Amino acid sequence: MNFDLKTLDLAAAALEKCDLLVVLIAEGFKPGKDALSSLAALAVKNGDLSTKPGKHLQLYQPPAVAARRVVLLGVGDGSARAARQALLAVAGALKAPKTQRAVLCFAADAKPAAVSAAVQAVAEASYVYTTTKPKADARALSRCIVGVPAIAAVREAFDTGVALVAGVEFAREWGNRPANHATPSLLAEAAKGLAKLPRIQCKVHGPAEVARLKMGAFLAVARGSEEPLRFIELRYDGAPSSQPPVVLVGKGITFDTGGISIKPAAEMDEMKFDMCGAAGVLGTFRALGELQPAINVVGLIPACENMPDGRAVKPGDVVTSMSGQTIEILNTDAEGRLVLCDALTYAARFKPAAMVDIATLTGACVIALGGVRSGLFANDDALAAALQSAGESAQDLCWRMPLDDDYADGLKSNFADMGNVAGRAGGSITAAKFLQKFVGDIPWAHLDIAGTAWKGGAAKGSTGRPVALLVQYLLDQAATAKPAAAKRTAKK
Repeated sequence: MNFDLKTLDLAAAALEKCDLLVVLIAEGFKPGKDALSSLAALAVKNGDLSTKPGKHLQLYQPPAVAARRVVLLGVGDGSARAARQALLAVAGALKAPKTQRAVLCFAADAKPAAVSAAVQAVAEASYVYTTTKPKADARALSRCIVGVPAIAAVREAFDTGVALVAGVEFAREWGNRPANHATPSLLAEAAKGLAKLPRIQCKVHGPAEVARLKMGAFLAVARGSEEPLRFIELRYDGAPSSQPPVVLVGKGITFDTGGISIKPAAEMDEMKFDMCGAAGVLGTFRALGELQPAINVVGLIPACENMPDGRAVKPGDVVTSMSGQTIEILNTDAEGRLVLCDALTYAARFKPAAMVDIATLTGACVIALGGVRSGLFANDDALAAALQSAGESAQDLCWRMPLDDDYADGLKSNFADMGNVAGRAGGSITAAKFLQKFVGDIPWAHLDIAGTAWKGGAAKGSTGRPVALLVQYLLDQAATAKPAAAKRTAKK
């Protein structure tokens, strides 16, 4: 979808020919003498319109207004959160079949963050998955003009919002693809396509290269599938080579049957979403290609399927990770941590300022935090604070969880350096403790997105999270030129 930023007051907005005009009205609205202002003021005065976020009044071809349909929309205090909430409340209007051209006009001065949030909300509300659906089902809305009283103050925020839309939609589309349309090889091709963008490079390692790297844990997960694994390595070079990069590691299980520890049949189709961590890394690089921030970023994606073939790894098998540590595989459905641990070991060779892994890792995190916030685990307080702050700014929320050493006790094994599971209690934490064994003293964070990466039920589909959080974090680090803390300050 195309977005344009334009100088518009309500009088000018009334002259815009479009299928839908959405007028964002904040608290303390002061009407002018134009037709739209008069309509809005009268509706508020008579109690037919409230400025609370999401409250709205729909009009059809009102006099002196060129738009076919008009929505007067309350946006509360005009904050980013309120703007997002309000626009998602009128998603039906934005997604209507005959709505091809929309104008979004702020009735008063717009806050930069609210403009960015509005762009993203319009895209989220109107998004339609297209890869394997008939073209007739494609998104109707093709152009959206965002009107503000003054462009200069919000231009940067608008551009960021547009880039985030590109990144989030890239992640959503790949997350939504059926597993036969998102194999490890196809995921690698998508990454290669991103290398066409400025400052992005891509290298893809196949099974032979991964074997030479001695990634025994990753190889073990891939053994049961006929689809060959791929280890994808992306680089964005936006700063001098002397600046250490931030490394993003995305879990890329393109379909997860659970392996020999097979999952129940109900809702197993949703295990195509088990590569949403990988999709999040791809989407982040898509946005970086647009924004070109002054930072170095490495993206690592261990991609494979987890299948119950005769060659598949079995409960009780012991494998040797790239780090040299041995792992007793007690549950083959805890495979995400196995592919991630080798990728984290590989990440250390970049001498990163920080590394963040992103994974649909545990159902326990869904129980703990639901679909509102992603779980955040970190061995570094500064890194954790930076990620949580970025999430708040981007409206892509996370919540810090504990990493006490006592939680690792359940990972002890009689037959290996560790087991890959530690029982049901505190499952998201013990999974994070497993990963922590492979990061050493490097500032590291783990985002468990099992509850936030996709929705089930009638709204089934990928959300594109946490692309917005990751991009905001990287932009913040680029702005300060200090990508995460160098000293580990573990939270006990």
